[in-house]
Amino acid sequence: MALQETAVTRRLQNVKHIILVLAGKGGVGKSSVSTQLALNLAASSPNVKVGILDVDLTGPSIPRMFGIDDQGVHQSSDGWVPVYADGPSARVACMSVGFLLKNKGDSVVWRGPKKNGMIRQFLSDVRWGELDYLVIDTPPGTSDEHLSLMEHMAGVHSRLSAVIVTTPQAVALMDAMKCLSFTRAVNLPVLGLIENMSGYACPCCGEVSNVFSTGGGSEMARKEGLRFLGTLPVDTELVSVLDGGVGEDGGGVFRLLERYEKTATGKLFKDIVKGVVESLG
Repeated sequence: MALQETAVTRRLQNVKHIILVLAGKGGVGKSSVSTQLALNLAASSPNVKVGILDVDLTGPSIPRMFGIDDQGVHQSSDGWVPVYADGPSARVACMSVGFLLKNKGDSVVWRGPKKNGMIRQFLSDVRWGELDYLVIDTPPGTSDEHLSLMEHMAGVHSRLSAVIVTTPQAVALMDAMKCLSFTRAVNLPVLGLIENMSGYACPCCGEVSNVFSTGGGSEMARKEGLRFLGTLPVDTELVSVLDGGVGEDGGGVFRLLERYEKTATGKLFKDIVKGVVESLG
C-alpha cells in the first residue's frame, strides 16, 4: 500500500486543488454539477488547467456530457494519456471508465476490490501533468469508491476538499447529511453546499419558478456551519447543451462553454464558482 500511495502522490504532485463532488443519493444532478464546475473553472482564466475524473464506475456519464464519448484513452511510456475535451489546447483533461468500454451500453459489474484497483490506476497511472484543479465526480452515497479515494490520496490530503450536492426535498437532504458525516469522519474540508433542481427555469424567458419546496439546502448549510454556494434550477436548456456535448460543429469544449453560458444555469453557476474559489483560498 505504501508503494501505491507513493505512486499516487508522485502522479498528483503538480495538482494544486482536488475537489470531490459528493451527493447522498442518485438523481440529484451531481455529474452535471461536476461538469459545470470543470467548465467554469477552465473559463475562469486562459491559463487555468483543469482535470475531471469520473469515478462513478457503474454509471459513467462525464464522457457523454462533454461530447467525447467516442474517444479512447491512449497508453504512453509515462502512463495513460487522458482525453482532452479541448483538443490540442490540452487545458481540460478527462478520464473515465466510459472511455475503456468496448461498447457504450456495456455495464460495469465489478466487486469492491476491482473498483478499488481501477481507482488506484486512475490516480497513479494517468498522466495528469500540471493542473490547477482536479474535479472528481464520485458515485452517489458513501461507498467503496469514496473510501478508496481517501485511502489512495492520503499523501495529498492537504489538497483535498469537497462540494456537496443536494436537492431541496427532505429525503435528499437527509442523505446529504450522511455525506457531511462522511467528510467529518475522514477530515475532508467542505467548500460548500449546492441546492440543485431548485425551481424550474422557463426555456422561453429564463425566469425561475418554484415548483417544489425550496430553501432546504440553505437551511442545512446554516445549521451545519457550511457555506451555501447557491441554487440551480431544473433547466431544459442545460439538458439540451449537455446532451449535445461539444458537437460536430468544431470549437471543442469552449464552443460547449459558449452555448452553456447562455443558459439560465450557466449564468447562476458563475457565482457558485466564485464561492468555490474563495473557499479554497
